[in-house]
Amino acid sequence: MGKDGRPRVFEYVDYRRFLADHYDHEKAQRYGFSFRLFSRRAGIRSSNYLRLVIDGERNLSRTMAERFAQGCSLSGAEAEFFCELVEYCQAETTRERSRAYERLAAYRQFRAARRLDAAQAAYHSTWYLPAIRELVRHPAFDPDPKWIAHQLVPPITAREAARALSLLESLGLLVRDHDGQLEQADPVLTTGPGPLGHHIYTYHHMMLERAAAALDEQDREERELSCVTLAVSDDKFDEIKARVRAFRRQLLQEAEREPKPERVVQVNFQLFPLSRAPSADAPTDKAGVSRRRGTANQPRRRKP
Repeated sequence: MGKDGRPRVFEYVDYRRFLADHYDHEKAQRYGFSFRLFSRRAGIRSSNYLRLVIDGERNLSRTMAERFAQGCSLSGAEAEFFCELVEYCQAETTRERSRAYERLAAYRQFRAARRLDAAQAAYHSTWYLPAIRELVRHPAFDPDPKWIAHQLVPPITAREAARALSLLESLGLLVRDHDGQLEQADPVLTTGPGPLGHHIYTYHHMMLERAAAALDEQDREERELSCVTLAVSDDKFDEIKARVRAFRRQLLQEAEREPKPERVVQVNFQLFPLSRAPSADAPTDKAGVSRRRGTANQPRRRKP
C-alpha cells in the first residue's frame, strides 16, 4: 500500500486481486464510486465489466488491460506493469508464465516488493540446488565442487556446483557451524500450503522431467516409478489429496530424524483428473449422465 492507502500495483502478482483492492479503496474514499463510474473512466460500455473480471468470469485483452489501467488512474510504468501482470496471470503454459514473470521482474519496484519471491525463484531455478542442500547432510560430505558435481545424478560441472554452494549460502539455506563446516540452516524446507509462484511450477516441471529421464537412465532396482488409474467420488478425491499431503509430511519428519543419510532421493506425488467433474446445473440424459461439454470463451483460471 502507498502512503495514502492506495494499493500499489507493483506489490501484486494477481491483477484481479489488485482490481478488487483498488475498487474497495475507491469505494471507501470516494462517495458515489461504483462499477458504472469505473467503466466510464476506462471508456468501457459495460457497467459491470470490472465485477466480471474480478470474479474471474472475464479475461482481459491487451487493449482492454490498457483501458483498465486508465480506469485505475495508472500511468507510465504502473500502467505498463499492470498490462504485463495481466499477461502473467493469463499465461496458458509454464513457459509463457516464466517469460511473463521475467518481464515483471524487470521492474525495480516489483523486485523491491517481492524480495522473498526472488529468493524462492533462485532456489528453484535448477533441480540440483535442493539436491545439494540435502547432500550436505551426508556424513562424508565434501564441500569441494568437484566432489559435489560427481555425486549428483546426472553429474553437473564443478563450476555449477560452486555457484550452487555460493547461492545456497547467500540465501541463508546453508550456514557455517563453529568449525566452519556447512550445514542446513533448517532441516525441513517446504513451500507451504499457500498459492504457488511460477517458479514452483517450473521446479515441478524440472522434477517431472528428471523422473521421466530416470526411466531410461537408471536401473529398475534403483528407482520406483508406478501409477494407477482410479474412478472415485469427489469426496474420495479430496481424501486422497489429504492422505498424500499427510504422507509427504511423514516423509519429511522421518528424513529429519535420519541419523546417517547416505543418498539424496526425489519423491514425486502426482494426482490429477483424467475426466471432467459433473456440474450440478448441467443437463443430464435419462440415465442421469451429464451431457455438458463446457462453455465456449470461458476464461481459464489456473489453480495452484
